[in-house]
Amino acid sequence: MNWITKIIKAGEKIKTAFHERASKEDIAKSDWTSCCRGPILKKDLEANLWVCPDCNKHHRIKPSQRFDILFGKNNYEVFKTPIPKDDPLNWTDSKPYKERLKAARKKTGLECSMVVAEGSINQIKMTAIASDFDFMGASIGAAEGEAFLFAAQHAIENKQPLLMVSSGGGMKMQESLISLSQMTRTTLAINEVKAEGLPYIVVLTDPTAGGITASYAMLGDIHIAEPDALVAFAGARVIQGTVKEELPEGFQKSSYVQKTGFIDLIVERKDLASKIETLLSILLKQNSVISSEQNETSEDTQQLSRAAS
Repeated sequence: MNWITKIIKAGEKIKTAFHERASKEDIAKSDWTSCCRGPILKKDLEANLWVCPDCNKHHRIKPSQRFDILFGKNNYEVFKTPIPKDDPLNWTDSKPYKERLKAARKKTGLECSMVVAEGSINQIKMTAIASDFDFMGASIGAAEGEAFLFAAQHAIENKQPLLMVSSGGGMKMQESLISLSQMTRTTLAINEVKAEGLPYIVVLTDPTAGGITASYAMLGDIHIAEPDALVAFAGARVIQGTVKEELPEGFQKSSYVQKTGFIDLIVERKDLASKIETLLSILLKQNSVISSEQNETSEDTQQLSRAAS
């Protein structure tokens, strides 16, 4: 083999390397991911709570990672929630619904997109729910509805606050009206929690949209969002096509949504546990004051306002 042949073969290898894209599976197994400045080691990102140290992007994380950050690594109990019959409508689009569920379960190791756990932040024990966007975009069906109702019932029975860490694109079209009915079921469950004088706090993460925003994600006593999280009902293009106007910059991002009054606080992931602890300690005390028929506009209300500032 002469030197010309060697150069040609080397060039072909380089060309192939540039044109071959890694599969999603290869990327998931890799030690690297990407952000604003290109590749970044996953272990470095994890050490910073999956937040980019350069651009402050809050990367999407799994429920187990979320609970580790809030309660301490493995310092919580995960519950097995009821799973109704798969594919009650025998739905098929480009792929049978049962196959989509099977693939999502294999990918995430979960039975549905919602995970329910019990944990404590500095002696305040709570029931928490977190969604996994990798499970069919954390869309809501009967299984997720059952998980939410399980969490609400557990909170009521154990006199605990309920924490919802939301994400997802809306309701599962594969379950049609069964999916839409979960909006009503979760709303009724939240009403039961509040009737017991128990706080319900919602943490909105990227993205929270559709029927999720139109139901349990906007019914909290306090609404917290992570920086730059997308919070919306309809998509920006749909809205722009309807109103026939240019939308403001950052439309539907948490900073913009906060200005409209839908969000109370934007909190960095590193500060989330301490902020939730502060808010819950005030809300739990305030609820006991209200139940004893004292004036709601007490010092506790003022403390809550200061904590939310």
